[in-house]
Amino acid sequence: MTDPVVGTVVKALALWGLPGHPTTLVAERENLVYRIDCTPPRALRLHRRGLRTKAELVSELDWMAALQARGLSVPKPFPALDGALCHEVDGQIVDILGWLDGAPMGKGGRLNPALDGQVAYHALGRAMAGLHQKSDDWIPPPRFQRHAWDLDGLLGETPLWGRFWENPRLTKAETDLLTKARHQARDIKSALPAPDYGLIHADLVQENVLFGASGPQMIDFDDGGFGYRLFDIATALNFIRREPDPVPLQAAFTQGYLATRPIDLTALPLFQAIRAFTYVGWIVPRLPEPGGEARLTRFVTLATQLAETLLD
Repeated sequence: MTDPVVGTVVKALALWGLPGHPTTLVAERENLVYRIDCTPPRALRLHRRGLRTKAELVSELDWMAALQARGLSVPKPFPALDGALCHEVDGQIVDILGWLDGAPMGKGGRLNPALDGQVAYHALGRAMAGLHQKSDDWIPPPRFQRHAWDLDGLLGETPLWGRFWENPRLTKAETDLLTKARHQARDIKSALPAPDYGLIHADLVQENVLFGASGPQMIDFDDGGFGYRLFDIATALNFIRREPDPVPLQAAFTQGYLATRPIDLTALPLFQAIRAFTYVGWIVPRLPEPGGEARLTRFVTLATQLAETLLD
């Protein structure tokens, strides 16, 4: 850790009554995540500056606490000594969650070979359906603030993950294709009956799932908010496409979901295309990061393939 981060961690531990406990950096993605070696162990999150407001993060923690209380395997938020769910320390928002032990579902962008793929994805489909079901059973408090993966958030003039059709690395032909596909997707979506809509995880990919003794444990609710349930399903299905034999795994996931909660899948291909489009916007500010160029190629390839299918 750099010295400023060390200081932030020390101050955060004190706010939660855990001074002096050793910490280990375990994840460095959108947030910095540390394991706190206390009994039982916990997770300290230092949130990326400017990514979420304090109100949004408190809402995320409210939601996770509600899901955990309803029997879902998600991290349990722990309030600080003063009862606050999160604090701002040195200009950075921090919080502490319960630690979940389990095997990562994904390693290096692929399914963990120690897991039975069809069994794991069937269980994950059931878990996502449970998340949607339990979220519908919960009434958020008046202070609840999360963004919306709605039509404007996905295909409007200022999408949540950026104007994907203006990615500067796109060729003119790719720009024209994604622009046409965006308009086509809006037209199709607007003509559909009102779809299943509510709180969604929005990033339930392998890296955000741990498998413990009781099955899948869902972590990293950073992107969670209000959205189309088919968009949540599409996120998982699109990620499975990277596997050598994706079709049985996609079927297992879908069957797991439907075994727990009914949903009309008619518009699923539309949301798979829209999900692919969003990553072309998401990658723009992350191109300088390690692996950015490879991700760009993968995202553009899938987005253009699904855009052509949509237009056809």
